[in-house]
Amino acid sequence: MSLVLPRPELPTLAVAGSSDRFPLRRVFCVGRNYADHAREMGHDPDREPPFFFCKPTDGVVPCDTAAIAVSVAYPPATQDLHHEVELVVALAGGGRDIPVAQALGKVFGYAVGLDLTRRDLQARAKAKGHPWDMGKGFDQSAPVSALAPAADIGHPEAGAVTLTINGQVRQQGNLNQMIWSIPEVIANLSTLVELRPGDLIFTGTPAGVGPVNRGDRLEGQVEGVGGLTVVFA
Repeated sequence: MSLVLPRPELPTLAVAGSSDRFPLRRVFCVGRNYADHAREMGHDPDREPPFFFCKPTDGVVPCDTAAIAVSVAYPPATQDLHHEVELVVALAGGGRDIPVAQALGKVFGYAVGLDLTRRDLQARAKAKGHPWDMGKGFDQSAPVSALAPAADIGHPEAGAVTLTINGQVRQQGNLNQMIWSIPEVIANLSTLVELRPGDLIFTGTPAGVGPVNRGDRLEGQVEGVGGLTVVFA
């Protein structure tokens, strides 16, 4: 059997301290997983069941070295692009209905990601009760740093999460402020879909989300995990 088109190449992520690369399968994101961010978006941060959305795998922009800025195109059809810095979980195992106690055993490592959002498109879709996929799932909507293997850094439960724009701090939080922990996020998601090796999970963003302009330099950091630098063309 031959393919009628060339097989598309999906992105891979660098693995810190190695020449190996991590192949990507799917990209999931959990919404409003920090109480302060839920409040700033006008929502109740009580511990309701988490909700998830997806980004296209080919929307991932690998950012292999934090010290080297990666150019990202400012997306079309928006006048209100927002930044959201997040811890990203990369899975080496999977399954359905994964118990919380077994969830961390599925993790390969961790990275820093930017969940870029066309906030105006998202808001218009929400107001009409329409899906807001195009507010989240566009080209180059998910810059991600090199992966720090869990075998090297363990499983972070606390640590500063920060984002600066042109040297000024815009987002600042801590992993211990998550409403749903990393194992709980994995376990909840596995009740909805079968998770598999190569899946990424963006785990939510702290308060301080806001607009990005053309020419801005964004630097995201998660303490003990790594960082990335992005410049908007």
